[in-house]
Amino acid sequence: MTSIKKTNIPQLLLLLFLLTSCKQKNDTDSILSDNTETNKSFVLKEGPKLSSEYINSKKNAINHFYNKNWPNNSLNGGFLVAKNGQIIFEKYEGYSNYKTKSEMTSSSALHIASVSKVMTATAILKLIDEKKLTLDQKVTTLLKGFPYPDVTVKTLLNHRSGIRNYSYFTDKKEIWDRHKMLSNQEMLNLMISKKINLEFRTDSRFSYCNTNYAMLALIIEKVTATSYKEAMKNIIFKPLGMTDTYVFDFDKDKQTANPSYRGNFSLYYWDYLDAIYGDKNIYSTPRDLLKFDMGRNDPNFFNPKLLQQAFIPYSNEHKGQNNYGLGIRMINWETGQNLYFHNGWWHGNTSAYITLPEEKVTIIALSNKFNRMTYKVRNLAALFGDYPFKLDDNGKEE
Repeated sequence: MTSIKKTNIPQLLLLLFLLTSCKQKNDTDSILSDNTETNKSFVLKEGPKLSSEYINSKKNAINHFYNKNWPNNSLNGGFLVAKNGQIIFEKYEGYSNYKTKSEMTSSSALHIASVSKVMTATAILKLIDEKKLTLDQKVTTLLKGFPYPDVTVKTLLNHRSGIRNYSYFTDKKEIWDRHKMLSNQEMLNLMISKKINLEFRTDSRFSYCNTNYAMLALIIEKVTATSYKEAMKNIIFKPLGMTDTYVFDFDKDKQTANPSYRGNFSLYYWDYLDAIYGDKNIYSTPRDLLKFDMGRNDPNFFNPKLLQQAFIPYSNEHKGQNNYGLGIRMINWETGQNLYFHNGWWHGNTSAYITLPEEKVTIIALSNKFNRMTYKVRNLAALFGDYPFKLDDNGKEE
């Protein structure tokens, strides 16, 4: 027995040392990962619990509205209405993939088109809150060779930069070969090398332009030293538990992403602009967009002062109700009431995001089969506040 112990003691000591070293390494990795921004999660908090009477009173009106606008399961997507973070009504109908007859579910991620701009703007404002850039910072200090000296982060966000829409200058043969996919960086390179002039003097007027948000995506990459895809996951998707949301990567995701269709279910094929991100190319679900809205309106996740700036109307050259803030559309009525929303349309994908901060209401509609009715869901705001969209007691438009 004594000889066995003598023989095994050095081996046992070595084994104990190795195990202790591994444990210390694993503990260190765990501590480091728990303290990185990428692994922080945020606990979403619902508002006061809604009564069953309240839910039923709204549900009947919403159901009538839904059946009137999308008869015979014609939405082909997902639809959700929530208050205080609690879902009052949701429905998923049709096919996420018509070829495979995959049914639409609550986890079917669809291309949200320009609703992506709201998320890009939110990420930028989060970085501003972290003092990693400023709202009035010149883009020339962030993107090497950027050719427009007066353009700021703010004028990109509120579409007052004067930059031309990329789809209007890259479709010319002398500018770009449309048989090749265009990237965000190549877009910037073209604006530099081809000397693409501004459409108008910076900050002299408003003009909605997708190029602005493609440049904001490059700024996010510059500031975070990661890809836009990773940055959005780290800043927004992962902290808010948006598990079915992702930034589309053309090379990696084109075979698996849910397709988009025309009204007759004929397929939209990819084109040379399908790799551009920031202005579009986020895939999400109504439930994940509800989480996003809850986080965006939570003062513990998103700085309320920055959110207030996002809701300021910046396109006031011509008196009117329609306006634009920092990554959000709005209707400003003379009564003082305001509606905040963003629509999206890319190929056959249509999307609508309505946020009513005062009433704590979120309305989401997504479809991957072209249907303009998606945008009508904003009329449901009249069920929750003093919005001049006429609905009778049954949810029927007057």
